[in-house]
Amino acid sequence: MCAATEIDPSNVESAAAWDGPSGDAWVTHAEAHDRAVSRYLDAFLAAAALQPDHRVLDVGCGNGLTSIEAARRAGSVVGCDLSTGMLDVARRRAAAAGVANVEFVRADVQVADLGSFDRVISRNGTMFFGDPPAAFTNLARMLRPDGRLVMQVWQPYAEQEWLQMFRGVAGPVPPLPTEGPTPVSLSDPAKIERLLTAAGFAPPRIDGHVEPMLFGTPAEAEEMALSIVGAMLTDLDADRRAEAVAALRASLAAHDGPDGVTYRSAAWIVTAGRW
Repeated sequence: MCAATEIDPSNVESAAAWDGPSGDAWVTHAEAHDRAVSRYLDAFLAAAALQPDHRVLDVGCGNGLTSIEAARRAGSVVGCDLSTGMLDVARRRAAAAGVANVEFVRADVQVADLGSFDRVISRNGTMFFGDPPAAFTNLARMLRPDGRLVMQVWQPYAEQEWLQMFRGVAGPVPPLPTEGPTPVSLSDPAKIERLLTAAGFAPPRIDGHVEPMLFGTPAEAEEMALSIVGAMLTDLDADRRAEAVAALRASLAAHDGPDGVTYRSAAWIVTAGRW
């Protein structure tokens, strides 16, 4: 059993958010969040090339879907996250699925020593490190010499129609910054390569994928959207809040089709071995 570790000072604020309101929203809408990015899952798992004897670390495992899928293919899996709520969901999901070769721990991989692994995987988790050089250096240390890092990260903000929709609910906003823990902090392939090679990885392979984000019916999409951006509406007066919700509903209706509500997205799937 892996032991939980301390939180690095650079991650204290993020840890409080993920172990609080941000994590709570993901717990409440676990199935919806997994469905949203489901079109990327096959490519992500294929890149990992998991084998029955592999020991796997899943960084930012969230509600556990990627850890459970990895455990179906590998020997053993450790899923780690900063959200105790999501880790509880992950444990319940694994038990319900009868998947016993996976364990879940609350750990900060910038400082954690969780053992050695054949694969380190992360679906949309590595963008939120407070200190990326420290985190990737520690991950390289935990990866066995012939191992592989596989991570999925978002491409630049301009390619994320879904993210623009969420952030624009309350009115026009500037693009997200690419520095600091944001969804697009690893959107630049050159930055990815600099970080990984400095941390002890070989030059990575970076493959681009374009898929729709799947948000279900308009009612399901609205519920999920408001769970994420509701705080942005609290400072608006009643009229502006009503206008924002009406604009959201109009956007969702305009994007409703045969696959439900969909918005354009684009991700990088990054693979890298050790030097």
